[in-house]
Amino acid sequence: MNFGLTEEQEMIVKTVRDFVETEIYPHEAEVEKTGIVPRELGQEIARKCVDLGFYACGFPEEVGGAGLDHLTFTLVERELGRGSMGLTVFFGRPSGILMACEGEQRERYLLPAVRGEKIDALAITEPDAGSDMRGMKCAARPDGPDWILNGTKHFISHADVADFVIVFAATGEEETPKGLKKKITAFLVDRGTPGFEINRGYESVSHRGYHNCILNFSDCRLPAAQVLGEVHGGFDIANQWLYGTRLTVAATCVGRARRAFDLALPYAAERKQFGKPIGTNQGVSFKLADMVTEIDAADWLTLAAAWRLDQGLPANREIASAKLYASEMLARVTDEAIQIFGGMGLMDDLPLARLWRDARVERIWDGTSEIQRHIISRDLLRPFGA
Repeated sequence: MNFGLTEEQEMIVKTVRDFVETEIYPHEAEVEKTGIVPRELGQEIARKCVDLGFYACGFPEEVGGAGLDHLTFTLVERELGRGSMGLTVFFGRPSGILMACEGEQRERYLLPAVRGEKIDALAITEPDAGSDMRGMKCAARPDGPDWILNGTKHFISHADVADFVIVFAATGEEETPKGLKKKITAFLVDRGTPGFEINRGYESVSHRGYHNCILNFSDCRLPAAQVLGEVHGGFDIANQWLYGTRLTVAATCVGRARRAFDLALPYAAERKQFGKPIGTNQGVSFKLADMVTEIDAADWLTLAAAWRLDQGLPANREIASAKLYASEMLARVTDEAIQIFGGMGLMDDLPLARLWRDARVERIWDGTSEIQRHIISRDLLRPFGA
């Protein structure tokens, strides 16, 4: 692995960071206060991202993306992590699952999503199923050439701004060595489809302006053309593409932690108590040393996992390690940054309190820390037959 960035990668990092600082930072306080991103503002961010040439930059050039490799795209995600998710969601990173689109689906969903004309959302999580994808109750049954979808999804990120949703539903059962398992199929469901309702979700302490939603399906009729991939093949599609979301969480956690550290370091060097900078006290200087060490470690875990993907090497365990460590690191770093600032760290004049609150959800969504530990330990023990 080459530990240095290419000139092009350095340029990309600078371009995205400049974009976040000039187009995202100025609106964060208002979004934090209101919990709302005005539609016009979101559209403006998306338009500027398209003009910059970075919309859907992780997609292949053959479908209109920039064709960035996994490592470079992870660098983009890392820089976007510095900004409010309610705003950066409009930077344009459609779900990689859309590459499974075929035939007319490409013209109707994939290409418009890559061009920034449509926004998608993923709907997997349910009130009782949680991380157990095979335990979902939202189900679709065949009815002639169509499918009838019924059930509820919740915690569906940014569905309120999505034009269509990729919904995973149970479509049958099969016997496995571990017992009866549900077969899963993915569907493309347009906003406004009869029987499909999008409702505002719960109020969250993390990522204000980036809303979770509750989706209700009541005898929602979907033509066979709305099936994404193969019937009963949804579990395989999810496993093939969703590892990227865990890598994104790791990368954005690193970016967010860097921002907190970049605030704490100069403050520790300039703030004086008892006639000297507080950073010269071991109680603070050791915090800084631990913070930057943990950030660097999380950064390299994340980039190494992305590099393995580019080399065609197995990376499931490495991605789980990156997601686990980076999300837990972010909680520690933001907490220590607030401690260095003291009472001011909790005030709205600084973004630290927001970064601290935002950190909490990272250990839960896209696979909890416990799920990541399960993935890692299973990978380690499998060669021994355990």
